[in-house]
Amino acid sequence: MTAAPLLARYAEGMFWMARYVERVENLARLIDVTQSFESPGREAEAWYALVRINADEENFARRCGAVSPQAVTRFYLDDTTNPTSVPAAMEAARTNARTLRPLISTEMWKQVNQFHREVMETAPDDLEGDALSRLCARLKEGIQAHTGITEGTLFRDQGWHFYALGRLVERADQTTRLLDIKYHLLVPRGREERRLAELTQWGGLLRAAAGYHAFRRVAAATFDAADVVGFLLADRSFPRSVLLSLHEIEHHLTTLRIRYGLHGTADALERAWETRAAIEGRSAERIIADGLHEFLDRVQRDLIVLAGSIGTAFFRDWRPFAEADSP
Repeated sequence: MTAAPLLARYAEGMFWMARYVERVENLARLIDVTQSFESPGREAEAWYALVRINADEENFARRCGAVSPQAVTRFYLDDTTNPTSVPAAMEAARTNARTLRPLISTEMWKQVNQFHREVMETAPDDLEGDALSRLCARLKEGIQAHTGITEGTLFRDQGWHFYALGRLVERADQTTRLLDIKYHLLVPRGREERRLAELTQWGGLLRAAAGYHAFRRVAAATFDAADVVGFLLADRSFPRSVLLSLHEIEHHLTTLRIRYGLHGTADALERAWETRAAIEGRSAERIIADGLHEFLDRVQRDLIVLAGSIGTAFFRDWRPFAEADSP
């Protein structure tokens, strides 16, 4: 039996649904870890890192003014009009899921619909103290439930591959943003600061990427910044590493090309390979010495172009890519 061709609007919906769902979990992890590991006297600096990760400086200043833990948590967990908030991402994921009813399983739709309702019922009391940690745990568990249901019920046709591409592009992008912003806050300036950073903040960074226990399995007891950078960028077994995400992106693009004859994948494959080669071609120590921020900025731009290549080839109208190229 030959599967019917996938409509462009369905490919686009699968790609973006996956990106928005991945974004919700990432925000929940960042908020939870920031609350747990904020340094006394540097609370505003730690919370403002979340705003910088999402390039929301202007939007936050306009809506919220001064930086505080309360303002940042409201901005990302309760502001339905903020396009980078959890409610906005979940609304977008549900909207895409609704258009994908002919493709996704009944179990997927029910879970997305129910989880969307729970996110929209977030109360002000959920944003304070221990309740905030419990809220973040519920958000992560809701997305993990979605991931499990999707893994167990979504038909493995072209739609599956576009869903996976969206998830992986978003995951790689968010890992680079996390490392970029947090690294500059965490670089130790002296022996005591180094010790405290290793005990708390570096562990917090790894927990934000869901990689603390995996990292401890492969790292030396006396790890340093280069070990963390290398793990998040280039570990071949850690699910959220940029390198593994790029390997899997290449796999899904290759499958679309070979199995389904989608030759529009050629440009995206080349861009994925070039980005992967840039990471594999130098050590973490060399990346740090040459400028970590500059390297991560290049990778983020490469990922934007990679997503644009996929969108331009297969979706109806890739406005983000068109606008990025406009004068």
